Amino acid sequence: MELRDVTPDDLDQVLDLRKRAFGPIPAADMETWRQAVTPVLGEGRYLGVFDGSRLTAAARLRQFTQWWHGRPQPMAGVAGVTVSPEDRGRGLGTRLMRAVIERGVELGDAVSALYPATTPIYRSLGYEHAGGLRKVTLPAEALRGLRPSGQVKLRRMGPSDAAELIAVLHKVYGAARSSGPVSYDERTWGLWLGDDDDFRYIADDGLVIYGWHGQDIQIDTLVAGSPETARALWSMVGTSSSVAKNVIAPLAPDDPVLWLLPERSADHATEQRWMFRVLDVAAAVERRGYPAAVTCEAVVTVQDPVRGEGTWRLDISGGSGTATPAAGAPGAVLTANGLSALYSGVPTGTLRVAGLMSGDERFDEALDAAFAAKPYMLDYF
Repeated sequence: MELRDVTPDDLDQVLDLRKRAFGPIPAADMETWRQAVTPVLGEGRYLGVFDGSRLTAAARLRQFTQWWHGRPQPMAGVAGVTVSPEDRGRGLGTRLMRAVIERGVELGDAVSALYPATTPIYRSLGYEHAGGLRKVTLPAEALRGLRPSGQVKLRRMGPSDAAELIAVLHKVYGAARSSGPVSYDERTWGLWLGDDDDFRYIADDGLVIYGWHGQDIQIDTLVAGSPETARALWSMVGTSSSVAKNVIAPLAPDDPVLWLLPERSADHATEQRWMFRVLDVAAAVERRGYPAAVTCEAVVTVQDPVRGEGTWRLDISGGSGTATPAAGAPGAVLTANGLSALYSGVPTGTLRVAGLMSGDERFDEALDAAFAAKPYMLDYF
């Protein structure tokens, strides 16, 4: 078996593998997929395992920006992990994912995330549950009543607005100190903004992308950085209430719309979990944001089945952090899964009971304060 980069000549085999793994793919979706994938094949972001010329397994490392406590960093979004049915159970998935982790580091990504079809393989390689894509069903008529008190200028978006859309996301997620949400690159946003079935509007500090989903309205993305913009975007979506009874929206756990609604006795929500992994300890700690009021230090030993063991001194101050090698220093011991969960805001008490953390407890409270987060995503990939 040979592990190598996927080339344009391999794409028909990749699509065949995806159909066998995930079911039939509409022709329009296949064409959009080809448009998205082909330009990045030369960047080393699609790996395959081949038996001669036959593709047996494949995985894609999507290029994302992800925010952690309001600070953006590059993230490897692992997608399309497939093994041909006749080759399952032979360890190809594990071999492929080990290569994906190493490739992510080579590409400069310090963190990675994925939506698992099954969790054991990913857990065995250091990925851990971190956050969710939470979709909440809201009454359209109630949204219609959220009128802004002033005039908010909204305009329609198209493919040429990709750069401005990304700038708005940076502004909103940074100001909100968000953890977990992602953004596509400008070229990919340009593709998505060309979808004729979506309705897209942007303001100076917010945007919405939505469309019809049967008799309901389905929101893809809605973010707002001010009360007026939030009310303007939600009330505009709510104007469909003469036809649509419900609006289905991906929301952060503390999205302001949940406090703007006049009636909220129960949330009708579904959640799809995503997993997260630290690939490069030093770079991941340096690129993350932290509460500005927290100043602390800690020593942790990380036991990583792919990247190897290392002991690190963490110094957090003024909203920034560093990790420097500290071989031999006593401290807490974290599995790769434990570090990934801690980075995502899972409390040390939970990690210890789950067996993901052991050793010295004197740094636990400081680590909880530094890495506190409520991670979420608005996008499935």
